[in-house]
Amino acid sequence: NQPEEIGMTKFTSVLAAAVLVAVLVGAADEKKPAAKGAKEVAAPKPTPPKGPESYRVKFVTSCGDFVVEVTRKWAPRGADRFHEAVTGGFYDECRFFRVVPNFVVQFGINGDPKVQRKWRLANLKDDPAAGKSNLKGMVTFATAGANTRTTQLFISLKDNARLDGMGFSPFARIVSGMEAVDKITSEYGERPQQPLIEQQGNVYLEKEFPNMDYVKTAKVEATDKDGKADKTQN
Repeated sequence: NQPEEIGMTKFTSVLAAAVLVAVLVGAADEKKPAAKGAKEVAAPKPTPPKGPESYRVKFVTSCGDFVVEVTRKWAPRGADRFHEAVTGGFYDECRFFRVVPNFVVQFGINGDPKVQRKWRLANLKDDPAAGKSNLKGMVTFATAGANTRTTQLFISLKDNARLDGMGFSPFARIVSGMEAVDKITSEYGERPQQPLIEQQGNVYLEKEFPNMDYVKTAKVEATDKDGKADKTQN
C-alpha cells in the first residue's frame, strides 16, 4: 500500500500511471517463520467495534515516543479500526518500512505473516471526507483505491494537501513527539518490498534492513470520562 508518488498507498489504476504503487501479490505464506518474540494478536472483526469519540495512543519506538490523538468524527470507520488494531496489539513491533524524506513515513504491516494475512483481508469501507487536510503530523490510512483500507498508515512529514482529493482522509494527528517521527531513519527509503514483508515478516526486515526503526508498543493512553481526549487539543 502506498500513496501517490509517496508510493505509500495502494492507488487506483487511474493514478497508477502517475505514481509508484505497491503491488500486493497473493496471500501471505503462513508457513513462513514469524518474527522472534512475536506476540498473540487479536484477529479483526468484520466490522470494527465502535471506539471512543476521541482518544490518544502512545507509540514507544526505537527513536523516541510520540502521541497520536484520534478524532472519530473525522473518519469514523478508520478511527474504529485503528482503536481495534491498537487494543489488539497489532502495531507492536511493526517496522517503519517506507520513509520518504519531506513527504511521509509509512508503517502497519505486522511482523508475523500469519497475523498479517488475517488483517490485510479485512478491508474497510471509505469514510466521507470531513474537510481535514493531510498537513504535517496528520495520520492517515494508506489505500489501494476505493474501500481498501486495512492497517497501513502514513504520517505526513510536511503539508501534503495535494493528497486530500485522492481519497486519503486523516483520522488523527501527532500531538506530541513529532521530533521523534522526524528522526525515523530514511536510510532504506522505499527499498523494502511489501510482498516480502507480508510473506516473511520481520525476519526479512531484520535481516535485510537491520537499522530500520520500529514501534516497540502502541497503547491507548487516555480518554476523558465522556470517551474523549483532552478537548483543548481538538
